[in-house]
Amino acid sequence: MVTSPVVNTYPLSSYTFGTKEPKMEKDTSVADRLARMKLNYLKEGMRTSVEAILLVQEHNHPHILLLQIGNTFCKLPGGRLKPGENEIEGLKRKLSSKLGANSPSLQPNWQIGECVAIWWRPNFETIMYPYCPPHITKPKECKKLFLVHLSERVLMQYPKI
Repeated sequence: MVTSPVVNTYPLSSYTFGTKEPKMEKDTSVADRLARMKLNYLKEGMRTSVEAILLVQEHNHPHILLLQIGNTFCKLPGGRLKPGENEIEGLKRKLSSKLGANSPSLQPNWQIGECVAIWWRPNFETIMYPYCPPHITKPKECKKLFLVHLSERVLMQYPKI
């Protein structure tokens, strides 16, 4: 018998949202981002990144919380790991940096759950795949998406737009 993990979701109104200073994107275009990725690959090898899936309820339906970057771009919170960094600890660091309060005493206790997806970037292009193509021996990025179990009440701060 296979048991599925239980994911408790709470109303969006259970959470307190504040703002903090915006973090600017390092790149002004997709081409700049891919060029930076290529330079980092030459120095460090394959990029490893992690992202969080944060589920809440709104109107009795599950919703995923996204970070808005600028006026039109949204993404899951997370980012690139440091070389050799543990995925779980790295995701906690990224969540605290992106969504945590400025005060260390108010930081959420991030409960990192299951890895629900792995995406591969075979080359320095924008496309990622849910598998590494068999002819690719040196992928450029591996991105893992983790379910994050939120407590019933959490203070999160997001960057101003």
